Amino acid sequence: ILFQIFDAFKSRLHDSNSKVNQVALETMHKMIPLLKDNLSPVINMLIPAIVDNNLNSKNPGIYAAATNVIQALCQHLDNYLLLQPFCTKAQFLNGRAKQDLTERLA
Repeated sequence: ILFQIFDAFKSRLHDSNSKVNQVALETMHKMIPLLKDNLSPVINMLIPAIVDNNLNSKNPGIYAAATNVIQALCQHLDNYLLLQPFCTKAQFLNGRAKQDLTERLA
């Protein structure tokens, strides 16, 4: 059931409506401390959805929300779960997103 929920939620993280996108990121930020390592089955699906476009967004609200989500992931999940998806994304990103993820990896 976790896959079904986050599969539907993932599309909100990519929504073309910036308000929907920002609220989805803010909601994700609130869910992370509650779910913690229970997110491990869906982390490989979520990280690209969180990072792609959002960390390079020119919209300051979306960028801030995405940064908060990444920070919450680092605080509440075992770093081992985040290492591979962060490394994979950092390889293919550019600009501010690449810098942010590289700093998190360091």
